[in-house]
Amino acid sequence: MTETTETLKLASDCAIRYSSEIKDRNVAPTTGAAAALGRLREKFPESPTSPRSVVELLDEVGSPATSAMTGGRYFGFVIGGILPAALGANWLAGAWGQNACLRVMSPIAAELEEIVLGWICEALRLPADCEGGLVTCATAANFCSLAAARSALLAREGWNVEDDGLFGAPPIDVIVGDEYHASMHKALSMVGLGKNRVTKIPTDSQGRMRADRLPAKISARTIVCIQAGNVNTGAFDPAEEICKRAKEAGAWVHVDGAFGLWARVSPKFDEITRGYELADSWATDAHKWPNVGYDCGVVLVRDGMALKRSMGMSAAYLQAGNLREPMYHTPDSSRRTRGVELWAALKSLGRSGLRDLVERTCELAQLFAERLREAGCEILNEVVINQVLVSFGSAEKTREVIHRVQEEGTCWCGGTLWQGKTAMRISVSNWSTTRDDIERSAEAIIRIARQN
Repeated sequence: MTETTETLKLASDCAIRYSSEIKDRNVAPTTGAAAALGRLREKFPESPTSPRSVVELLDEVGSPATSAMTGGRYFGFVIGGILPAALGANWLAGAWGQNACLRVMSPIAAELEEIVLGWICEALRLPADCEGGLVTCATAANFCSLAAARSALLAREGWNVEDDGLFGAPPIDVIVGDEYHASMHKALSMVGLGKNRVTKIPTDSQGRMRADRLPAKISARTIVCIQAGNVNTGAFDPAEEICKRAKEAGAWVHVDGAFGLWARVSPKFDEITRGYELADSWATDAHKWPNVGYDCGVVLVRDGMALKRSMGMSAAYLQAGNLREPMYHTPDSSRRTRGVELWAALKSLGRSGLRDLVERTCELAQLFAERLREAGCEILNEVVINQVLVSFGSAEKTREVIHRVQEEGTCWCGGTLWQGKTAMRISVSNWSTTRDDIERSAEAIIRIARQN
């Protein structure tokens, strides 16, 4: 057995054992496991270490110090697990060691990326002729979308922002809801539009942008940013009405749909997701609801030339072919083959499996809310998809319950401050979460809340 084969077999054995034990262990790592990470702190080694020893140390020290995000009882941060097919594809893609920059570098990477972007448009009922790309996360996808919007709006004014920058360019207005996500805040800063220059529109009791409070006059040089899934409540902005107003003015509509956009796969959510297909660009994460594993964000843009202009680059040695080239749709040149895992996840699920994943986790979120409400806890939001906000009374008590739940380890839920109220934030996003996981977790939360 060669050293490479021996190392890969060991890594496989460790990963299989980790995956098989994840359902039974505490969700948060123990204090001792976190403290043991100190063993990894050393000066840069003078001499080589055998690959086998490296993997053994990583498993011995690293595996216990992970949060059980791939198990069924991690409900923090809208984090999905990783589907078996996606995990297997991740291992295989790692062995392939492909660079997804150009088709000539990796035909399989380029082909699968193009295929999955088409599948996503089909599944989410978005325009079939969208251009898009795979990036690290929704923040990067928002950045790409805003860059494309900036390029398109200024090109109409005869300004080439890619060549001439923003100095002296016609100003662009940005409209957001009062509860827009921090990733949009960051993306606006990175793309040079300014996070403090936005017009904020008041939101309703669930965090939805109020279409009736849009400016009476919207200029054609405006980007209107709407949400598909409020990060706290899961609520959806009234896209149909907002898009109609924006389109009449010639404005660009961008959708921040990090997790909520996937609800469009199910007819059950047609009412709340209506109108999102009318937008000009969309950002979402595949490592959330589709459970692809990290990192995998998706950008889709109706005006493909605007995306390619904003992401373009040229060099004599980068010879592009006549087919779609991945590097001309995202900020990255050299990058890993995200499309392999995304293809594997969507191929394994199919349309019905993806629909079931979304519907089932939403039903489990409803069950979670029902159990906590029956026990006297206050549910702060309308549970429209997979998000549940819970208060246990005072802000101090709610924070204490969250801390003790995380410490106890049956499940993991984070905290948030929403419309002035401290709350526990529960996100049910994992394909492996079962009804029993919800019952066990709710029982633990209720028990801890009653002890405080």
